[in-house]
Amino acid sequence: MHISEGVLSGPVMVSGFVLAAAGTALGLKKIDYDRIVHVAILASAFFIASLIHINIGPVSAHLILNGIVGLLLGWAAFPAILTALLLQSIFFQYGGLTALGVNVMIMAIPALLSYYIFGPFIGRSARMTFIASFLTGFMSILLSALLLGVALWITEENFFETCVAVVSAHVPVMIIEGVITGFCVSFLIKVHPEILPKAGER
Repeated sequence: MHISEGVLSGPVMVSGFVLAAAGTALGLKKIDYDRIVHVAILASAFFIASLIHINIGPVSAHLILNGIVGLLLGWAAFPAILTALLLQSIFFQYGGLTALGVNVMIMAIPALLSYYIFGPFIGRSARMTFIASFLTGFMSILLSALLLGVALWITEENFFETCVAVVSAHVPVMIIEGVITGFCVSFLIKVHPEILPKAGER
């Protein structure tokens, strides 16, 4: 779910860089440096997830994990996702440097929304935690696919069919990522509850 070089229009790219820079600056300001290791671990997980590709018909998709990154990091998801996407672009040519700002926004906005919408339900009960975590994984992929489609459509209306294909191809990934996020968060609460954001951080 990366937009490559030469696809987006100038205004879309510039807007993406400005918004990503603002989100990253705020994320760096809000990082609890006692939990910087958590940020690094989740950024690494986000980086690795994109290397696991799943063939779905004529296209391929991959796990993203931006939902769990946002759920556990909040605003710190911006610098974590920026770092991972930058390294992916440099080492594996996933996406492009000119599209980096937009790619960050595509991943980070759903991550941040997950933090505020589903975060308050984490830890209330085992069932509530799993349901909220599943919805985090599912909705973060759905929103990322929709944001990618919007970015392409704003650039060129003829990309509409491509947008529909992107969203459709990621439906299985939404379900898989929802299940993985549900089990991961439920497990983390049992073995390492300190990774959850502290009460009042929102």
